[in-house]
Amino acid sequence: MTQAKPNPFLTLNYEIVMEELGDDYYDKVPAAEFPQHILRFRNDRLLPLLNLDRQSVSDRDFIEAFGQFQGVRPFLALRYHGYQFGQYNPYLGDGRGFLYGQVRAADGSIYDFGTKGSGRTPYSRTADGRLTLKGGVREVLAAEVLHQLGVKTSRCLSLIETGESLWRGDEPSPTRSSVMIRFSLSHIRFGTFERLHFIQRPDLIKKLLDYVIAHYYPTIPNCEEKYAKFYAELVERIAKLAAQWMAAGFCHGVLNTDNMSITGESFDYGPYAFIPNYNPQFTAAYFDYGGRYSYGNQPFMCKLNLEMLQQPLMAVISPRDLETGLAQFEDYYWQSYCQLMLKKLGFNKLPIENVSELIKVTIKLLRNNDIPYHGFFFELREGFNYGWREDSSTILENASFSNQVDENWRNLYHQALNKLPIEEMEEIGDRLRFHNPKTALLRPVIESVWEPIDRKDNWEPFYELLRKILAKE
Repeated sequence: MTQAKPNPFLTLNYEIVMEELGDDYYDKVPAAEFPQHILRFRNDRLLPLLNLDRQSVSDRDFIEAFGQFQGVRPFLALRYHGYQFGQYNPYLGDGRGFLYGQVRAADGSIYDFGTKGSGRTPYSRTADGRLTLKGGVREVLAAEVLHQLGVKTSRCLSLIETGESLWRGDEPSPTRSSVMIRFSLSHIRFGTFERLHFIQRPDLIKKLLDYVIAHYYPTIPNCEEKYAKFYAELVERIAKLAAQWMAAGFCHGVLNTDNMSITGESFDYGPYAFIPNYNPQFTAAYFDYGGRYSYGNQPFMCKLNLEMLQQPLMAVISPRDLETGLAQFEDYYWQSYCQLMLKKLGFNKLPIENVSELIKVTIKLLRNNDIPYHGFFFELREGFNYGWREDSSTILENASFSNQVDENWRNLYHQALNKLPIEEMEEIGDRLRFHNPKTALLRPVIESVWEPIDRKDNWEPFYELLRKILAKE
């Protein structure tokens, strides 16, 4: 009799770095048992990071590891608090997920396998600990689109439908259920540190900070200034992340401190949305009545959350070092945002005096004329030709919004093209194609793939959309 091949996910070399910190930071929890296991999504593009290939991993392997939760490792529900819409909440924590395991990947970094929808924990309160299938589908799509757009983001490793009926106030109910595996650098949040400050444990703050620096900030030397250097680098990472969201036209929706990663990575996609038009007041969450987490507020909220994080970090870092670190936020943000927007416009570098003006005039054009944000850059990509360098009036002349493009913007773009040698025109076209895909994940697009799933269990439009996303079509 042929012996069954071992499940490659169960034989990975899992590390216990989070577990070694001790149970002041988590609770050990069991996984829920589900009546059904249907693999709806497997992210084969992540397998090489785990030193695996598609052929060596079956659908059954995904289901056994991430739906039936076979294996002997303890599952850890992490403890954290957070500021939610400006109000401190000490009753948070992993309420429908846990840390499944940590793996040293092919790039040398440690990655978390974190669940979402895996059952109740001590922090579920009155919730059921489950994830709706639509919520899982939305997170898969958000993570893959953001990754393709160059945003530093968590990814989804798998999504499994679990056969339960769930009741939700924001979805037609009953609705279908799922469990997802999130693949990210870390699930440690700003709120993880805020909880330790709340319970008055500066010793645990220092211990956790040493862990974070050792594993997620490897370029920081082990010296007296390492804590100040950590905060300064965190500020830079978060500023660049905010710039990535803004350039991508992405509104996270709920930037509470428990949704901010200590590694500066984007994660936890609930009521997110991509903006249809450039509107700073655009909100993604229907419950964000005051627009606190609007699209245009995201850089400010990220900086505010970094400022709130100073309170627990003062147990280790001096107020002066914290203020010095935070003072760099705006410069990091604007420099990164300009560079990202330049690439969307086809440029890699322009004389410094031209950059800010071109970016500001482009945003003004989009905002004042209600031009589709993603459509503008896609039509720039599709219409680009060498003639634009010779005659400014031909720039975007065939775009659907051509009559809304003013001469000031055309002249500035024309001047920018002529700042570069003609040999670089081909590179401009390449950058436009790379940074401006046709497919934008707007709400109607998500609904167009969810409706056939919901009504006919037809997943083909979903897989076709993923194919277009991955191909940057």
